[in-house]
Amino acid sequence: MTTALQELGTHIESKRPDCVLSWEVVHGELTVDVALSNIVGLVEFLKTDRACQFSSLVDITGVDYPERARRFDVVYHFLSMYQNHRVRLRTAVREDEMVPSITGVHPSANWFEREVFDMFGIIFSGHPDLRRILTDYGFRGYPLRKDFPTTGYTEVRYDEEKKRVVYEPVSLVQEYRQFDFMSPWEGAQYVLPGDEKQEEAK
Repeated sequence: MTTALQELGTHIESKRPDCVLSWEVVHGELTVDVALSNIVGLVEFLKTDRACQFSSLVDITGVDYPERARRFDVVYHFLSMYQNHRVRLRTAVREDEMVPSITGVHPSANWFEREVFDMFGIIFSGHPDLRRILTDYGFRGYPLRKDFPTTGYTEVRYDEEKKRVVYEPVSLVQEYRQFDFMSPWEGAQYVLPGDEKQEEAK
């Protein structure tokens, strides 16, 4: 399989040197680093080239590296059921850059790109309906960025007096932050189901 992936990497690079920055086979998987401006062209090539035929888009996701100038990686996973291969495309993106949408080549990218926008704040230019998909419309921030607080900024609850859902700033008292790190099983004074069998065996 590794030899086949090496040949595939060489083929992609030779056919589209304008798109491929580098490629490698690691842990039995082919990863291709792509120039951001040429991502759509390479995706289209991978779908139509007879040696590739990557007709199935499996996933699009993001990775946050806050210390880098190009803060995000947008990562695409494709499957070729015809050649029995998988390929991962990776492109680096600055926080102020937009990623060209691939919905024109793979319509199934629609919700994947919306999810990446919702979780990381990465904007896909040319997307037909780029809006949040997992969080509420009024949600503030992007939950999968590494600088997003684990508690979030607001908490949501149903107010019985107002008879509606209300949003409030998160307020955690200091007692909430204290942990005793004790196992929940320590000092247990009850019998778990099945313990009686051990007693019967004695």
